[in-house]
Amino acid sequence: MEAAAEPGNLAGVRHVVLVLSGKGGVGKSTISTELALALRHAGKKVGILDVDLCGPSVPRMLRAQGRAVHQGDSGWVPVFVDREQSISLMSVGFLLEQPDEAVVWRGPKKNALIKQFVSDVAWGQLDYLVVDTPPGTSDEHMAVVDALRPYSPLGALVVTTPQAVSVGDVRRELTFCRKVGLRVIGLVENMSGFVCPHCAECTNIFSRGGGEELARHAGVPFLGSVPLDPELTRSLEDGRDFIQDFPDSPAFPALSSIAQKILSETPEGLS
Repeated sequence: MEAAAEPGNLAGVRHVVLVLSGKGGVGKSTISTELALALRHAGKKVGILDVDLCGPSVPRMLRAQGRAVHQGDSGWVPVFVDREQSISLMSVGFLLEQPDEAVVWRGPKKNALIKQFVSDVAWGQLDYLVVDTPPGTSDEHMAVVDALRPYSPLGALVVTTPQAVSVGDVRRELTFCRKVGLRVIGLVENMSGFVCPHCAECTNIFSRGGGEELARHAGVPFLGSVPLDPELTRSLEDGRDFIQDFPDSPAFPALSSIAQKILSETPEGLS
């Protein structure tokens, strides 16, 4: 009976995209948030499932912190972050009594919450569900993939930064995707240079080209390099819509190309 009931919770979700990386601090939440905003501007209805249980930052990036999650007839009702209700969000951040409360849980409790997030959130009709995952390739990631497998995820966006240390960790994430049978939609290099706020020149402070080289070596599409732009950082801190407010930013073309790649993967969704 339980297995038969599950499809109803995600029955209205057309496509699921996981955002992964073997390393922390590469900007998975940034990419997840900006991808959701770009898809919304393409006329799509989007949900974000924030399963980074120990570092739930998406609510702040979308200016939704402090909001309450309610129990409805079909399960938890996600938080809508805009008046048009085109982006909905579910995060453990909504379940914490205090914003600085630490999630000190062992694996089984984390895995149980992840499965509950997948089965008990009433998403309604969505074109895309973007899943922001924690760093690594451990039991939490297996729980996410196993819980979503019945719904045939579109695939994974893998995020790296240019440095060799980051690229090495992300290489293991690509191996994880192959082992669990999760298709890699493409690889994104984040923080690939710093955009000067005065002259807009981009300086490669970390290194350059590591993500593109890794994508070529692994045989997966390279979706673009997103530079560090102070305007993007400010937008995330203030919960603003960077895609709408800063179309002239050097980061804008890369973020747009990521969304276009996702849309091109689902041509039936363009009608």
